Amino acid sequence: MGKRIGAGKRGRSPGRTAVLLGAGALVTGMLAGCGSGGGLKINVYYAPEDSFQKVVDNCNKAAGGRYEIVYNKLQRGADDQRLQMARRLAAGDSAMDVLGLDVTWVSEFAEAGWVEEWTDEHKAAATEGVLQGPLETATHNGKLYAATKNTNVQLLWYDDRITPTPPKTWDEMIQTSKDLKQRGKPYSIVFTGAQYEGLVVFYNTLVNSMGGHILSEDGKSVVLDDGAVKALALLKTIASSGITDPSLTNSKEDDVRQTFQRGDAAFQLNWPFVYASYAKEKPQDVSHMKWAVYPEAIPGTPAKTTIGGYDLAVSSLSAHKPEAFEAALCLRNADNQKFSAINDGVPPTIESVYHNDAPLDPSKPASADNPNMALKYPMRDAIIDAIKDAAVRPLTPAYQNMSTVMSKVLSPPADIDPKATADKLREQLGDALQSKGVIP
Repeated sequence: MGKRIGAGKRGRSPGRTAVLLGAGALVTGMLAGCGSGGGLKINVYYAPEDSFQKVVDNCNKAAGGRYEIVYNKLQRGADDQRLQMARRLAAGDSAMDVLGLDVTWVSEFAEAGWVEEWTDEHKAAATEGVLQGPLETATHNGKLYAATKNTNVQLLWYDDRITPTPPKTWDEMIQTSKDLKQRGKPYSIVFTGAQYEGLVVFYNTLVNSMGGHILSEDGKSVVLDDGAVKALALLKTIASSGITDPSLTNSKEDDVRQTFQRGDAAFQLNWPFVYASYAKEKPQDVSHMKWAVYPEAIPGTPAKTTIGGYDLAVSSLSAHKPEAFEAALCLRNADNQKFSAINDGVPPTIESVYHNDAPLDPSKPASADNPNMALKYPMRDAIIDAIKDAAVRPLTPAYQNMSTVMSKVLSPPADIDPKATADKLREQLGDALQSKGVIP
């Protein structure tokens, strides 16, 4: 992921090359901000999302000509998205107005002074009806620095022809997998075991499900308590018991999806996008694809599953902050969250949207061509249950450094020595926390 340089409270320059790159982008952005026709442009920098331009169009209609929102599509890779925005902000680029931030970036951008705090009526509008877990991702030091756009949470997926009912605990799932293996049935438990953020997400879920902590509540010191050590032991057990796919250490989200979809696994731990893919590619079998909340690490204690998603922040360098706040609120309002959920598979952060069963075109009945939330999200109750008892990743400006360290130390999972690995994590995470407002 590259070496990162401390940026200080307001973001110092990362070096002459980056400044020149940022300056070039600044000039280009300023021209875009003015617009050839002289109208006010609000530049939104957001990840690729197939139907997001339609959301932008809806909000431009709502603006009534007072400004025009321009969708600047970022790169597909999350690291590349963060790199572009961090460099431009560090270089003082005032042409960026609304920023689409992965939920792990809000603390970093807030600590660096790159995004505005949401207060008063803006805060009230941004928090109304939002589920607590996603809302936590938009905060830093108790203050709101973004509005939640969409969330995400992993579920346990299984085939009822192999396992009629889902296991409730990890112990039960591991034993079921072993029994299936003995009987010559598909048995693997597949999850994101490659050396990247997906492995960190999986471990963070186990830690929180064990009642443990990686960092202190304020995110300023390393804890790695008994629950975190027990999570290391469970991760090792899962990876070394002969019940995972041989490709575990190379498996990312879509690899996991494909393994399960081919019928080569009994259990899949993955995001809800897998359901739409299964329905599209194996429609004849989709009725057998079932779901449940994550298995419990401690019997009788619900799992705390790590959430993902994106938040929308207003750049502190924006020359049009009032309009930027208004635009951001529109882009993630209830109607647009529903539209994005149905069309792009990104789960809403506003709870009421899950229960809104009006189809996209309310003048016609719900159908495959005119879907509603019930058709697209048959697993919505499980998603809500998981989100209501969810875990967030450690809220720290140094999260990117933390993630890099953790994915390296945890890989390969089968080689984990719980006590020794915990000691190594404590030492290396302590070093990672020394940087604030880091940039690549």
